[in-house]
Amino acid sequence: MIDTSPVDSNSHLPHRTKFETVVGYLLNTSVLIGSVLVIAALSFEVFYDSYGVYYPLYMQIQLWVCIVFLADFFFRLYLAERKMRFLWRNLFFFLVAIPYLNLAGRFELNVSQETEYFLRLAPLVRGGYGLAIAVGWVIRSRVTSLLVSYILIILSLIYFASLVFFMVERPVNPSVATFGDALWWAFMNVTTVGSNIFAKTITGEILSVVLAAAGMMLFPIFTVYITDRLQSRKQQNQKEGLGAD
Repeated sequence: MIDTSPVDSNSHLPHRTKFETVVGYLLNTSVLIGSVLVIAALSFEVFYDSYGVYYPLYMQIQLWVCIVFLADFFFRLYLAERKMRFLWRNLFFFLVAIPYLNLAGRFELNVSQETEYFLRLAPLVRGGYGLAIAVGWVIRSRVTSLLVSYILIILSLIYFASLVFFMVERPVNPSVATFGDALWWAFMNVTTVGSNIFAKTITGEILSVVLAAAGMMLFPIFTVYITDRLQSRKQQNQKEGLGAD
């Protein structure tokens, strides 16, 4: 279970100072802005920066956004009463917030092209998750919040997978001529229907499996949501009937 609560709503922290509350709000806002910024920056770099002119700018944006993500993580860790439990539950989102490519460039480490694509995707995973959780915060129903957050995570995954698939497959796969082809491939795989576009690279094959697995996870959550809505409606009708009597 991943801790998805905003930093200002942890009722088990009674000694919260006003300063910590303000910092929490600022970090929540910064994470949301950073999530949008890193997604937009990579999209622009993929679609319009064919000569690599804006790549250094994108790397700077990614670095600062990752710093915001890490600051948010360590602030939550500082507030957590059970720090090891928090660290274990949120370890994945700590790992995807690390600016690996910036560190590789700083220490002059050589990485393969496909490894670079995956490392560029890591902050986007944290960004997409941040957007999904931010939407979940404003929805009162826990079940509805879960469904909306998961749908947004799935849509983010589809978009990110499409970007990577487009980058790695376009040079070697005649079926991937435009980003629309990659997006169609992603949608068909996440619905587990399958696409007439087949991956030619190892990265594409891995993404095909990831999308299919993520799609299969959606159906139980959707079933839970429908069941909860029906039960709530039934209970409401029963109460109205008793009131009428």
